Amino acid sequence: MPTADVVIVGAGPVGAFAAYALAQKGVNVILCEAGAECAEDMRASTLHPPTLEILDEIGVANELIEYGLIAPKYRIRKWRTGEFVEFDLGEIADCTQFPFRLQCEQHVMVKLLVKHLERIPNATVLFNHRAVWFAQNEDGVSASFETPFSIERITAKYLIGADGGNSIIRKWLGADFNGFTYPEKFLTLSTTKDLSDHIDNLVHVNYVVDPKEWLVLLRAPSAWRILVPADEEKEDAALLADANCDAIFTKLIGEAGVPTSHRTVYRVHQRVVDRFNHGRVFLAGDSAHLNNPIGGFGMNSGIHDAWNLLRKMLHGLAKGHDDSLFDLYDRQRRSVTNAFIQAQAMQNKDLLEQGVKEGHERRFAHMQAVQANPARRREFLLRQSMIESVRAAAAIH
Repeated sequence: MPTADVVIVGAGPVGAFAAYALAQKGVNVILCEAGAECAEDMRASTLHPPTLEILDEIGVANELIEYGLIAPKYRIRKWRTGEFVEFDLGEIADCTQFPFRLQCEQHVMVKLLVKHLERIPNATVLFNHRAVWFAQNEDGVSASFETPFSIERITAKYLIGADGGNSIIRKWLGADFNGFTYPEKFLTLSTTKDLSDHIDNLVHVNYVVDPKEWLVLLRAPSAWRILVPADEEKEDAALLADANCDAIFTKLIGEAGVPTSHRTVYRVHQRVVDRFNHGRVFLAGDSAHLNNPIGGFGMNSGIHDAWNLLRKMLHGLAKGHDDSLFDLYDRQRRSVTNAFIQAQAMQNKDLLEQGVKEGHERRFAHMQAVQANPARRREFLLRQSMIESVRAAAAIH
């Protein structure tokens, strides 16, 4: 029966980060992933300044920066007129060594972390290991994993559930996942066609507002990503069909038949678990909280969860388990998730989503006023960059 100090369920960005950060500190880690390999999808693609600072502490920020796209500026623009409001993270360079967003697909970071992890003797990565059950006592955790040919048992002192929005760990804990699901679906398309050849004044991050429809245009190293709301009454197959994609690109750049490398339909949730810590079992990332993708907070806040947790875990491994430390993890991360991350994600969606013309114009005028006022602009940048949420968590005792 394999044993470890920490077993981590889920080799997404949060699980892979937690495993590598712990392994660097000499912790015996087993990282278990249900899939046969690291998932290669086009989910998150933005790394915010505090996340880059954390990644720099474990020595991978520069590798990611070499691959990614540095995006200090982003724009909120009107679709029909091209008018825009621009915000520049360079203005808060006094608060961070990375005054920019880094556009980098999450699977690139995950594969990099796993590659480094596999070189560390005290770390083990197990693919095709799907968590099916666990139990805990005052000394540790025993977890069972389904493999292609058997059920394998792993024991550890701690378990981290980083297994996403459908987390089996959260379900076995019986934790409430409070919140709501947006009525509409979201559709994401990725294309290697350079949209900047067809749309003037694009930067790497563009939030496009309109009284009738909205969209997000993000440049990642491998492709442009397009996020649009989709009709919840339509079947996914219809939304993903060539006819619907052609209609979107025709409206966007006046062309049909644009090649796409990814097409994904998904529902969007705003949910936070009722508790992040459960004895020797902990939730982090999407297993603990979900929010809409506008602003790029999901993956980043998950990494912030893990960074907060692992520092307390190191103390527990060295000095003995202390429930009060992990109660603090819950207070810090759950409070900030509710007060800052969830609230800002909802505000970002509200800014973009369709509405009557008067409301649309009022929201755009509000952003113009924020941009024109140095104090309000700085406050907005600190909030959107997630620097404010990190500071708020550190202030909770």
